[in-house]
Amino acid sequence: MKSNEWTINENNYDYGNTAQNGSKYLIANGYMGYRGTFEEFGKEELAALNLAGLFDKNGDSWRESVNAPDPFFTKLYINGEEVSLLTRRPCAHSRTLDIRHGIHRRTTSFNEGGTSVTVAAERFLSMADEHIGGLSYTVSADKPITVTLKTDINCGVWDINGPHFTVTKKDISTVECETVETKTQLAVCTLLSDKSLYSQNGLTVDISPEKPYNFKKLFGVYWGRDFENRRSDFKKSTVLGYDGLLENHKTAWKKIWDMSDVVIEGDDEAQKALRYSLYQLISIAPRGNQTCGIPARGLSGQVYKGAAFWDTEMFMQPFFSFTDPAVAKKLAEYRINTIDGARRKAAEYGYEGAFYAWESQETGDDACTLFNITDVFTKRPIRTYFRDKQIHISADTVYGLWEYCNVSGEYSILADGGLEMIYECVRFFYSYAYTKPFRKRYELLDVVGPDEYHERVNNNAYTNKIVKRAVNILISALEKTKSEYPEFYKQFEKNHSLDWIKDFGDALYVPAPDKNGIIEQFDGYFKLEDIDLNEIKKRVIDPNEYWGCGQGIAATARVIKQADVLMMLNVFRREYSKEVLEANWRFYEPYTEGGSSLSACAYAIVAANIGNTEWAYKYFMKTATVDLTGDTRQYLGTLYIGGTHPAANGGSWSTAIFGFAGVSYDDNTLDISPHLPKKWKSLSFKLLWKGKKLNVHIKNGDVSVECEDGVSACPADESLTANGEKYKSEENKNV
Repeated sequence: MKSNEWTINENNYDYGNTAQNGSKYLIANGYMGYRGTFEEFGKEELAALNLAGLFDKNGDSWRESVNAPDPFFTKLYINGEEVSLLTRRPCAHSRTLDIRHGIHRRTTSFNEGGTSVTVAAERFLSMADEHIGGLSYTVSADKPITVTLKTDINCGVWDINGPHFTVTKKDISTVECETVETKTQLAVCTLLSDKSLYSQNGLTVDISPEKPYNFKKLFGVYWGRDFENRRSDFKKSTVLGYDGLLENHKTAWKKIWDMSDVVIEGDDEAQKALRYSLYQLISIAPRGNQTCGIPARGLSGQVYKGAAFWDTEMFMQPFFSFTDPAVAKKLAEYRINTIDGARRKAAEYGYEGAFYAWESQETGDDACTLFNITDVFTKRPIRTYFRDKQIHISADTVYGLWEYCNVSGEYSILADGGLEMIYECVRFFYSYAYTKPFRKRYELLDVVGPDEYHERVNNNAYTNKIVKRAVNILISALEKTKSEYPEFYKQFEKNHSLDWIKDFGDALYVPAPDKNGIIEQFDGYFKLEDIDLNEIKKRVIDPNEYWGCGQGIAATARVIKQADVLMMLNVFRREYSKEVLEANWRFYEPYTEGGSSLSACAYAIVAANIGNTEWAYKYFMKTATVDLTGDTRQYLGTLYIGGTHPAANGGSWSTAIFGFAGVSYDDNTLDISPHLPKKWKSLSFKLLWKGKKLNVHIKNGDVSVECEDGVSACPADESLTANGEKYKSEENKNV
């Protein structure tokens, strides 16, 4: 196993890359995430310890996630002057993100009057204990020299619309705060290996080549219900010390990778990019006591208000459903727990049921503003309809919950709020739909599909299709509940009207392919200006102008922001012929600007499934490297939207598994029909399917599947097929 496949490296320092690298070198554990900045950095460099699930509003600004006081904050002084990347040009610098173990390391050397002084720091956020983080900090020199070190909990944190807390208590080892809006209690506790460092003036020490100085710092973060027991919990958690906690952290990561890793033979670049994508996705997933969604920018900061989008269900959850169903269940439970917010939103717009938030925070109420883009020319806010009209989010949540159930084979969640959620979402669509008696069908009018450049359209193909799927899921979920939880079903049937559901599903209109196999994205799309990307780009006046809304350059043209029809074909690829998939790929790809990181994986998966691995590979690499290269949109109008891209991270795994490996499934069967890129000699991965752990190996078009217990193939099981036929192994031709 090549070590460079598990490390992201930097061998020089450029302050101009601070914002991007803060996201690129992120460490996280699901409870909190620390940006990849350096210990001496502050809010001007966007240093941040972002907390999952804690939100606050200050004044009239929008609510966003909270950045906690920074416990990593450390400064080095020589002769009373700060020596850091902020005050000196380093004579040598390197850093490494160890994605196998979730560890950030840096080594930076400075020339101080002919003496080389080196700072070496290692830090982690524990995957074994979500509250705990650690720092090991070493100063060395090639000649004797006196240095002063100061380490503290920095309360001057980076905020977009803050500050979000007031300090209520601060002593040598602890900071306690209270959020502005909800008065939530927050504490950061620290423990230093050298108590002398607690001095306000720092610690002055003599170092030499034979005598470097090292200190270790452990910290714990506690908020909300965890706040009360902060002192006792922190004391218990730190008994093992830095080294013991680091080992537990590594062990936890190993356990996760043992199930999650995907091994590519023959393409080192793709291997590293995919592993890095999985690292980013794994590190931000809720695993402890918290039940929360995954923000659209992960735990890299407050962009997009720290809110969860449809990204979770459609791009991230598949990975967890197949590799870590406990996380997938948490994501589904988050939606169940926030259904009241979805009900409030539906009622706000005059509908029944549950209309899930476009930007969802801890209560499920929509954090999305009506004017969330600023026109770069007039500096005036632009009315958008992301909040009002992207109704497909409720169907996406239904889809995600049902996929968790089907993949895991666990349906108990239906009797624990899941069926109620599905029903309420479908009831919302029933109240939203327009009846067309003369056409004998229901239509979904005045919506926004995945392509946000075209607002308030009628019968968006993706929206109609995913809603129809939601209705069918409700029918299946009712049947499942009736058979497995009869007493619960009887009560549910008594309290809910069910006679309208089948009729609604049968009569709901979904756009079909035309004579050329093309599915019109929405009513009237074919009548828009036929102009390609190269030509429309000539109309751009400002590089940050928004292309959508009524005045945008794409509003009257066929140019689209991201995969829309192709997103539909990706999700429902088993239902369409290869000819339809290819015809739509060829038609829509030249019009797709790729203004969203969600887009590329849909094009990649569809391309792989029609056997065009050349098309697929290009989009796979674009998806898998988005956070490595930083080659993505940083501004929406004047709004900064940088950070990590968990949806693309999930899309990378989906492309490898659903695209190149050709894994597809329905409620009952799993098929593996691979189309590997030319570079890939083999592909190996693990899947959890209906409670079975499958080891899958693909080489030269051949598929081998081994159960976790070492038995070749699986027990005779109709649910597993390869290349469309019942799976057979060399050792069990009858399987």
